[in-house]
Amino acid sequence: QVRLVESGGALVQAGGSLRLSCAASGSIFGFNNMAWFRQAPGKQRELVASITVNSITNYDDSVKGRFTISRDNAKNTLYLQMNSLKPDDTAVYYCNRLVAFWSWGQGTQVTVSA
Repeated sequence: QVRLVESGGALVQAGGSLRLSCAASGSIFGFNNMAWFRQAPGKQRELVASITVNSITNYDDSVKGRFTISRDNAKNTLYLQMNSLKPDDTAVYYCNRLVAFWSWGQGTQVTVSA
């Protein structure tokens, strides 16, 4: 079973930037399409961005042009560069593969103040 550990969340002012990381155990990371999800208080978990094994990316309209997803298969690590952050981006951020989820990690809290 793959273990996912997210990090990099913080309290930041609107307009600021953060870079999230997700370290995955095991050697199968590079063979999977991966994604970042987020869950705001009182809301369902939603897909934010995804990246295929060939690094083709896709973004939710709410983050397009502000967030960049990337991966380093040699390090079994997924990244999310978040720029021009807005208060609506406040949520716990999780990584996982795009379908047939592995067990969820603890997530990393991102809080954007106005």
